[in-house]
Amino acid sequence: MNRNPIIPFVLIMVIGVAAMFLMSFKGVGDMKEIAAEQEKGGAETEDLASATPEELYQQKGCVACHGGNYEGATAPALIGVGDKFSQEEIVEILTNGTQGGMPGGLVPGQEEAMAEWLAGLE
Repeated sequence: MNRNPIIPFVLIMVIGVAAMFLMSFKGVGDMKEIAAEQEKGGAETEDLASATPEELYQQKGCVACHGGNYEGATAPALIGVGDKFSQEEIVEILTNGTQGGMPGGLVPGQEEAMAEWLAGLE
């Protein structure tokens, strides 16, 4: 009994093409959901505007890297950061991040308030 060696490759190709079409249609549906979420983006910035820097620290996940008591876990400690950096430098770090892994843009529009709060941590 000789089998045709091309059949498995044809089956793989057909399954791959079908999967590509299914994923494309799924992507179109997701695109509509993402667009709807972006239209609601104003609500999140309003929430950020009303939050205190300490609340932002908790909400944005800063606590995961910098620790619950600002002692530093996988990232540097925040206690005394005002002695190392000026408020302008802290705003720059919050806005653009660092090469060491600190992501930028976590607190859009609240960088000044956050920098002032961080500079005062002791």
